[in-house]
Amino acid sequence: MKQEKSAGAVIYYADSGKVHFLLLKYPTYWGFAKGWVEESESEEQAAIREIREETGLNAELISGFRHEQRWFFRHEGNLINKHAIFFLVRVSKEDAEKVKISNEHEDFAWLCYEEAIKKMRVKQNKEMLASALEFIREIEKQKKLF
Repeated sequence: MKQEKSAGAVIYYADSGKVHFLLLKYPTYWGFAKGWVEESESEEQAAIREIREETGLNAELISGFRHEQRWFFRHEGNLINKHAIFFLVRVSKEDAEKVKISNEHEDFAWLCYEEAIKKMRVKQNKEMLASALEFIREIEKQKKLF
């Protein structure tokens, strides 16, 4: 069985106490920036590269958030075992306005959590978004304490 590994990120910005997530429109679903980890790069390097290629954004990963997904799919009659690692990236509102998607995607949207959940159909992505929101709330809470 063929193995594939990808890396990507949940990208967000916060404005006036609201968190907005970047969703990318793939041909069959709404999801997050991600792509193959190349031989010479780490998962983190791959995620940063893929974010730049797919959104035009320069990303800095937030330490402490790492979410793994695994699934199987068929491609050209072969069963593929896919492993994807996702990180978390915060961008400024100004940078959020500069998104420029690649030709891999049909559209993009910045959505609050509730709107994003409604748009997504992949259960693992919904679960990851819930984990990301919980993590974001914790780091935002800690920032206010200091």
